[in-house]
Amino acid sequence: MTATPRLDAAPVRHEPDRPPAARSLGLRKVFGRTVAVDGIDLDVPAGAVLGMLGPNGSGKTTLIRMLLGLTRPTAGAAELLGHPVPDESAQALPQVGALVEGPGFHPFLSGRENLRRAAATEPLLGSRQITGAVDAALERVGLGHAADRRFRGYSLGMKQRLGLAAALLLPRSLVVLDEPTNGLDPAGTRDVRRIIAELHTGGATVIVSSHLLAEVEATCTHVAVLQSGSLVAAGELRTLLQAGNGGLVVATPDVDLALLTLRGAGAKAYRAERAPGEEQAVVVEDGGPPPPEVIALLVRAGVAVHEARRSHANLEELFARLTEEST
Repeated sequence: MTATPRLDAAPVRHEPDRPPAARSLGLRKVFGRTVAVDGIDLDVPAGAVLGMLGPNGSGKTTLIRMLLGLTRPTAGAAELLGHPVPDESAQALPQVGALVEGPGFHPFLSGRENLRRAAATEPLLGSRQITGAVDAALERVGLGHAADRRFRGYSLGMKQRLGLAAALLLPRSLVVLDEPTNGLDPAGTRDVRRIIAELHTGGATVIVSSHLLAEVEATCTHVAVLQSGSLVAAGELRTLLQAGNGGLVVATPDVDLALLTLRGAGAKAYRAERAPGEEQAVVVEDGGPPPPEVIALLVRAGVAVHEARRSHANLEELFARLTEEST
């Protein structure tokens, strides 16, 4: 088995001299009294792999739908491959492959038949190319063995794979994947990582919306973090992680008291993400009181300090800090 390369191990392939593959300019979307997206400005660099992150209800899917011209914004504008959308969607969408809000297929047709129907609607795919394109896409996502089974008998992961195959029927300039690993087992998740790496190597731009922060960190060159419909951070992942690097992790069961004490002393601190079984902790950013003073502050306040160590920022910690600061 060949290991899938990490994108952060290679130079970032975005092309600053080319116009953004997708752009939002003051995008806003209101549903009744609910503001789903609130004035977002975002450029997706050509050739980048951008991870779109945010809690449920943060506006990720609504933003993606507006960028694809599937939903008309309440205010603002969107561009896709240099074309304003939705007004010029027809010029841009043939170059775009997308899997948004789960695949929709005919339940009584087989996976192959469903994919042939999807291929027939592709304006850049000739009729003589359909059979080869369908077979190649099915093999690429690992569905060759189940291609002739009815879609209604597919598992959630198999349905997701078929939707991914539809997005990959022909070479694309931009591929948009909304929660592509939903329902997939670990092998399926590795396949998605491999496909994203292949697209990136081939020069395509990829937008990935995901809850799996470790996968985003392994596959994306850029990130955009949304919270309550607003964009709280965006940029090259490596740069954002370096900016957030450094600090002190203090393990304590008294997290709330520790945060109150530290913030009262002018320190920037936030609750650390933790795996099941790990002790609660706070992260204290560099630039405030030095570590000995931090420990002394906590002890004087009656905070039980179980451990203190230097931190090395990862995407989970960056995400936790950004979303907590914006609430």
